[in-house]
Amino acid sequence: MADPAPDFTAKHPLEHTWTLWFDNPNGRQKQATWGQTLRSVYTFNTVEDFWCLYNNILAPSRLIMGTDFHLFKEGIEPKWEDATCAKGGKWTFFFPKSKEPAHLDDCWLNLLLAMIGEQFCEPSEICGAVISVRQKQHRIALWTKTASNEADQIAIGKHFKNVLEMPENEKIGYMVHDDAIRLERRAKDRYTV
Repeated sequence: MADPAPDFTAKHPLEHTWTLWFDNPNGRQKQATWGQTLRSVYTFNTVEDFWCLYNNILAPSRLIMGTDFHLFKEGIEPKWEDATCAKGGKWTFFFPKSKEPAHLDDCWLNLLLAMIGEQFCEPSEICGAVISVRQKQHRIALWTKTASNEADQIAIGKHFKNVLEMPENEKIGYMVHDDAIRLERRAKDRYTV
C-alpha cells in the first residue's frame, strides 16, 4: 500500500504567537509622546506565517533612517511600561556602520529565528527584539523581563552574541529599563558580556 500524499498545506505551530510592530517617529520625540507612532503590523503563530511576513517586508538595511521594527510576543507591547517588560531590560548591540548592510539584515534574521524557535536558554525570559535604523549607528536590542536574575541575563547575553556571530572580544551591555528611565543618559549597563 502506497504512502498517502504529503499535506503541503499543513502549518507548523510556534511555541508562542508573535507580533511585528513598526515605528517611524520622524524626529525627536518627547517622553510624553513616545509610542504614539508605534503600529502593530502583523501577528503570526506558525513557521509558514513568519516567512510570509518576513518575505514581504523591507530588510532593515532598506528602511529609512529613524525607523524601528519590533518583534514581541503577543500581548507584550514594545514599551518599558508594559507589565511584562517593566522589571526587565535589554541587551544592545551597536552595529558598526563599517560593516556591510547585508550583515545587518543577517543579524536581524538570525535573532528573529532564534527567538521564535525558542533557542535561548531561558525562552520564557524573552520579551522581544528591536532593530533601530539610525544615521550614526544602528542598534539591535533583545528585551528580557527579569533584570535582577543575573545568571539568566548573562547566559542570554552570551547566546545573543553567538546568534549575532560577534567575536568574543567584542562587548555588549545590558541596560535595566528602570535605570534608563530614572537616570536617563547617566544610566550604565548592569551586565556586560
